[in-house]
Parts: sequence; structure tokens; C-alpha cells
Amino acid sequence: MAPSKREREYARKRQAKWEERQREKRERRRRIGVVVAILAVFALVAGGAVVAGMSGSQAGDTAADAPTGTACPAVSTDARDGGTLPDPDAAEGRAWEASLDLCVDGTTETVALELDGERAPQAVASFVSLAEQGYFDATACHRLVTQGIHVLQCGDPTASGTGGPGYSYGPVENAPADDVYPAGTLAMARRGGDAESMGSQFFLVYEDSTIPSDAAGGYTVFGTVTSGLDVVQAVADAGTTDGAADGSPTSPVIIEGVETQ
Repeated sequence: MAPSKREREYARKRQAKWEERQREKRERRRRIGVVVAILAVFALVAGGAVVAGMSGSQAGDTAADAPTGTACPAVSTDARDGGTLPDPDAAEGRAWEASLDLCVDGTTETVALELDGERAPQAVASFVSLAEQGYFDATACHRLVTQGIHVLQCGDPTASGTGGPGYSYGPVENAPADDVYPAGTLAMARRGGDAESMGSQFFLVYEDSTIPSDAAGGYTVFGTVTSGLDVVQAVADAGTTDGAADGSPTSPVIIEGVETQ
């Protein structure tokens, strides 16, 4: 069956978004290469100064620390408009591939995802639409939970835990009957007891977790991590900024971009 006009338009947008991401990655690698080269020059100059100082019996001379930098983008905490909630049909009832580019402590890592457009069509349609708009770009993963449940929560442009795209939806889709969310689960966050409160916030489960259902049920599972879960686990190992079991991650996690296809 030939693709519909809407499907062709989605495909065109996805391709344009992918090409834009590739250009950004190439430019970022180029900038990082320049920084590394500059640091190497500084290191050589500093090393020469130390040798000269020691040979001149000036044991008190030390090399200056080389300047450091980060490749992570600046984070915006302004509220964002995600447009209108797309129809579940936009998920096309199929599996989607997605890549989540995360900047962690100045290093870009990619977490690969598979989105389940058949079992969670509304969540996937919304996530894909927001990703294509660049809604998640330069936002921080604001919440890490390390005890009881094991999740990293992202998708709030305000990094406050209350931000969203300007729409909400429900009901819950594809929640596990036994309340067990295996490591690698990708699920939607929502307010307690409110099945219609999903928006843009999602969480990555980095260790098998039992998350009890409430009056609204469980949590929408709309995908799985297919590679890169170790990145999230490393963030969890570093803990939270104040050492609590639930707080901001010590290792800042910034979403550089999300690609879907």
C-alpha cells in the first residue's frame, strides 16, 4: 500500500530532522577537536615551562593548570509550547527507532530506544511530535531516584517537575499488570491518581523496579532502551546532589536532541 500524504510528510520531517542533527553533531565534533588541539598546545607549553624551571634550579615553579571546558549546550528552563496533541494514528501502529543524545559531564552519549507505536500509540505519537519540534533539546533530566524505584526522569523544559507541553492526555496505555518495570523500560510520568495528566515528562528505568499502581492504574510503557543503558546507570551511581534517594543527579544530564524514525 502506498504511503499516505500524511505519512510522506512525517517521513520528510523525520529525514530533515535527522540531517539537521547530523550537521550539528559534525559541527560539535569539529569544535571539540579545536578545543582539544588548543589544550594540547597549552599542555606542551606548560610542560616546557616546568622543565625549564627545574633545570634552572627553581624548584618552586609549577605549571599552570590547563583551561577546561564543556561541550554540553546551555540549558534553558523557560516554559515551552508543544503545540497540539497529535492523533494516536500518527504513531502508525508500528515500532519506531529513536536516539536520545545526552550530554553527561561534558561528554555526549547516545541512548538508543525502540518506541512501541502499537501498544502505546498516543504516548508514541506525542513523543515523536515533540521530538520533531525540538521540544526536548537543551533540557535537563531533573530527577533521579535511587532507592525503592530506580529511574531517571526527563522531559520537563522547566526542570521543576511541573512543566509540560501545554496539553495533557490519557488514559494509561500498556502498563504492566504486575507493576514490575524491568531495567530499560521507557515510560510516561504523570501525577499521582490522575490517568489524564501525561504530557512530556518520561522516565528511564535503569534497574528492575516495582512501581505500585495507584487509583489511576500503572504507568504507560511506550518503549525500551536497546543500547546505552549503562550511561543512565553511571549517572545513578554518582547519586544525587544532596545525597538523598530522590533529587537532582550529581552528574548533570542534558538532552542535546532526540531523533526518531
